[in-house]
Amino acid sequence: MRPPAWIKNRQIFGMAEKEMEYRVELFNKLTHTCFNKCVDKRYKESELNMGENSCIDRCVSKYWHVTNLVGQLLGSGRPPM
Repeated sequence: MRPPAWIKNRQIFGMAEKEMEYRVELFNKLTHTCFNKCVDKRYKESELNMGENSCIDRCVSKYWHVTNLVGQLLGSGRPPM
């Protein structure tokens, strides 16, 4: 016997909600990590300078690369290198 459609919809909504929570947490960690690493704490200017922009670009790129790599390793079931 198949479960009613509302139960399946509820399960799908629950999974989507968990995925959104994960993505928000990931974004918040990325923002916090790269900001703390790259932005001068003295706030001399109202805009990011070129060095801070470059650092943030590299930091975000590396963060996403590592996140994707970890996801692939976990998805494949292989032990870490």
